[in-house]
Order: sequence, then C-alpha cells, then structure tokens
Amino acid sequence: MRVLGIETSCDETGVALFDTERGLVADALYSQIAMHAAYGGVVPELASRDHTRRLLPLIQQVLDEAGLSRGELDAIAYTAGPGLVGALMVGAATAHGLARALGIPVLGVHHMEGHLLAPMLEEERPDFPFVALLVSGGHTQLVEVRGLGCYTLLGESVDDAAGEAFDKAAKMLGLDYPGGPLVARLAESGDATRFRFPRPMTDRPGLDFSFSGLKTHTLTAIRQLESSGALDDQARADVARAFEEAVADTLVIKCRRALDQTGLKRLVVAGGVSANVRLRERLEHECAKRDARAYYPRGRFCTDNGAMIAYVGAQRLLAGERDETGVMKAVPRWPMDRLEAPSSAPA
Repeated sequence: MRVLGIETSCDETGVALFDTERGLVADALYSQIAMHAAYGGVVPELASRDHTRRLLPLIQQVLDEAGLSRGELDAIAYTAGPGLVGALMVGAATAHGLARALGIPVLGVHHMEGHLLAPMLEEERPDFPFVALLVSGGHTQLVEVRGLGCYTLLGESVDDAAGEAFDKAAKMLGLDYPGGPLVARLAESGDATRFRFPRPMTDRPGLDFSFSGLKTHTLTAIRQLESSGALDDQARADVARAFEEAVADTLVIKCRRALDQTGLKRLVVAGGVSANVRLRERLEHECAKRDARAYYPRGRFCTDNGAMIAYVGAQRLLAGERDETGVMKAVPRWPMDRLEAPSSAPA
C-alpha cells in the first residue's frame, strides 16, 4: 500500500510517501518559522494561509521524487488533531478532496501517535512494548506502549510543556523564536556550576511534570542579575545552562521511574525536544545503567513531519480503518488515551 501522509497541525507543512513494502519513499517539509519569528510565536491565521499555499506543490514534489503519479496512490493519511483547527482543516480538506477524486480511502490520524511511532521509520526500530517520552512544544507525556493503539498514560505536564518552557526561557533571555535550539546553543558556553535551578516535582512520587515553577525561577534569576548590573553575555549563557540542565534532569528522572515502574527495557523519545543533545546524553547514560536502550527518530523527524503521519496512517489503513465518506476530522484537543487499537492491528 502506498500512503500519502499530510501534516498541517501547526507551523510546518509536511508531506511524505510511505510504501508498506519499501518503507519511506520520499518526504518534504516546509517550515514557517521565519514567518512567525517576527511575532514571537505562531499566528494561527497566517499558519493556515501558508499551508494552503504550500501543500499542493509539496505533494507534487514528493510524487515527483518518488516517480509516481497521483493515480498510483492507494490511500491518504492526514493529521486530524490535536493542533490549530484552521491549519488542521487545510490538511483535512486537501486529503479528502484528493482521495475522493482518486477514489481511494482517506484517514485522519493523531498527531502525537505520529511522534510516538516516528522511531519505527528507522532501520533499528523498537519492538513493543516500550515506554515513550513525548516531549515537544505542546506536550510532555510518558506513555506505556503495548502495541498500535494500546497506550497507557503514565504521566504528563500539569502546566507548561517542556518545549513551551524552553520558548519562554528564550524570550526572557532575549532570544528569538523558536527558542529551544537557541537556548541549547547558548547553554554550550555556560558554566554548569554557577547556578542550580530546581528539578520540579522530582521530590515527590509520581510521573507527572511541571515546568511553570522552573520558568518563574528562571525569570527571578534574570531579574536579580539585571538589578545588580550583572546580566552580561556570560550570565545569560550560565542561566541558559542551568535551565537546560534542570529540564534534562527532570525528564531523565521521570523516565527512570517509568522504566522501573513498568519493568520495561526500551525507551522511545520523540518530539521536538528529543533532539536536545544534553537530554540524549543523560538518557543514554541512564539506560546504560539499567541495561535498557533508548530509541529516537532521526533529526528531521523529531519535529512535525509528514513521514510519521504516513507511517501511522499506513498501519491503521492496513487494519481496515478509514474516514467515512465526506466526513473530515479536525480535532484541536484530542487526548491520546482516547485512541483505540484497530480490530486487526498489524505486527
């Protein structure tokens, strides 16, 4: 089955072609970061309009790269949520219109399920079951994964997601949007011993996260440096390092607890923050101590992309799932624990 995947949940337009026999055949991505940077964050209306401009040319680009025509597609998968409702509607309408014209099935899939299973696109892919850390701008969750659609939420952020906290810390430090990579870059020249920021909710049992207190602590530290006239470039780097260390340690501590609680030896880490080098180093060290193994998607599949949507769509389409004719799905809020396993989930 050749499945075209469409991702338009936020500020990246992603398209990919996944073949259930050959694997990922082609993919393309257009990022809107430069457009939104001037506003310090994503502007939903601008995002929707840009998806409308970019989506059809990207679909053609992917088909050309794969050497296929539209008539050779077997199905289409698109992101149905969660995300910005206008942006989701662009992908849903395009997918349904194209599928109806071609007479092929179409399926809306869950954005976070795409991130969850993105490491399945790699040559060394994890076997079920595993613990997954989903860590991005909008979500920070720990999930026990027993199979396709068999998910148990172990813990999640009760306020800001880790990626959101990175962006807010970047703004406090006078950095551009999106802030996560810029904070990490600044932290490289920081002194890890100058400040120690709190590791939120690690002094109590459980697997939930909270980053709002860390954000407040960061702001307080910056204001104290400003008031004393000590907020120079090195101080900014030291604050960035302390913030990054605190986030990485918090995520690692919770992952360690999740592995111990479930008894599992495989950890999947996905979402935009999974690309953070310091986080990966800490997780690798922790897994090595436990005779466990961590799996990640390749760098370009850590952020939003069409490949993960094409893959998840293919697995569920193979199991017989599809949207009803003419019924588009755009679900801005969609908890992943509401997902169900297909009646005949593929291996």
